[in-house]
Amino acid sequence: MSEFRLSTTVISQEGDRLYTFEYAALVTQTSTIIIERFVELGLIEPKGSMLRSREIARIAQIQRLRQDLGLNLVGAAMVIDLAQEIAQLRAQIKALRS
Repeated sequence: MSEFRLSTTVISQEGDRLYTFEYAALVTQTSTIIIERFVELGLIEPKGSMLRSREIARIAQIQRLRQDLGLNLVGAAMVIDLAQEIAQLRAQIKALRS
């Protein structure tokens, strides 16, 4: 029986915690092949061969949208991007009203 060993968390020069594709696949219940596909399509941006926690969260969000709404990869990424943009615009409007 082989043992799955997680790599030590790496800290980038900017102070971000970075994780391996294998760790991201484990926590998002996907595979490294899917994660590599996300990178190829520009849906996530790795830092070298590692991922920030926000990229791992994005993988999980995309997977949820695919499962719950039947969206394809690009469609799910667009929904997330639009939701983030709306949140930013709402924050700007709130700041301007203050």
